[in-house]
Amino acid sequence: MEILRAKTATLFSGRPLTGAHRTNSELNMREMEAGATVLESYPRRLVLELTNRCNLNCVMCGRNSATFRPTTLDMVTFRALEPLMDHVEEVTLMGWGEPTVNPGFADMLRTIADHGARAYFCTNGMRLDALADVILDTNVEVFAVSVDGATQESNAAIRRGSDLTRICDSLRSLFSAARERGQEPPWVNFVLCAMRENLAELPAVVRLAHKTGVREVKVVYLTAFDEAQVPSVLWGDAEKIEATFAEAEREAERLGVALKLPYVPGEDPAGAALHRPCYVPWRDFFLGSDGYVRPCMSTSQKLFRFDADADFFDLWNAPAFQRLRETVNREGAMPAQCARCYQSSHCNWNLRSSYLQVGEDFSPEWE
Repeated sequence: MEILRAKTATLFSGRPLTGAHRTNSELNMREMEAGATVLESYPRRLVLELTNRCNLNCVMCGRNSATFRPTTLDMVTFRALEPLMDHVEEVTLMGWGEPTVNPGFADMLRTIADHGARAYFCTNGMRLDALADVILDTNVEVFAVSVDGATQESNAAIRRGSDLTRICDSLRSLFSAARERGQEPPWVNFVLCAMRENLAELPAVVRLAHKTGVREVKVVYLTAFDEAQVPSVLWGDAEKIEATFAEAEREAERLGVALKLPYVPGEDPAGAALHRPCYVPWRDFFLGSDGYVRPCMSTSQKLFRFDADADFFDLWNAPAFQRLRETVNREGAMPAQCARCYQSSHCNWNLRSSYLQVGEDFSPEWE
């Protein structure tokens, strides 16, 4: 049983990387550690927001607090980035929407596999039946499924339109089909957005994961983007969080389920810093579904519009990226959005601003 408190600079370790992938990752790590602003390495992770559309309407989703027109990343843009897949360690398919509703999703998985890169995505799980074969055919080793309750009723009350029974049945069928093929089943984690309405269900979600064959449960805290979400936020509930986490840890230990927990408010080693050290500008190249490059999915900041005809390193080392690498970890110099970071892997959970972004420009204006 494994309990983690924060994501590290390294990515999921699955099947062996090709020599080119490994060489690039090693160079990228060295450049990140040196704080280089102009990089000779490719990113280790290509992150593609496939769409901002979704087939659910979750009560806590920031999409309900933002104004935008639906956008979808097309295959032409995806193909323009295909040469990078000979170098990047991982291609992550996720962003503000549900990635599996992009009509090119299956072809994208096949393309990533053709280049020997690892694929990762986070899904609400409602299309797993339709995608089971391609997930196994392309040997997707890890993906995440968002669930926000341990029962059909509690999950559906938050994740409106979700069917927890169907999701768990789909996962069991997927794991069984993998074993029938002689494959190792994918490492799947349940991701729970913890709020006052569902915090107490965390131990039961651990039990559900074990019953389903899911090997990890990950918890992120809710960040409120409008006044209606504020009563659900766990800011100020440190004692309740600590007690629930302790119970969940005991269940995870008993059942052999890995558990990834955020820091309890007040115990984050970031202290009073605006955020924990951020390595995203070195590791990740994030492209939004509207064609704009952003630092990560948890910011409204746009760096520039992606140019499919440009040399990639002209984009990767553009002045906007160089400035971001110079300033992202410097208080007083970092972008305003970074100074109130709510990205779950890097924000400081001791700070109120990590939980409350009401009135802030928390998401991009999709065009």
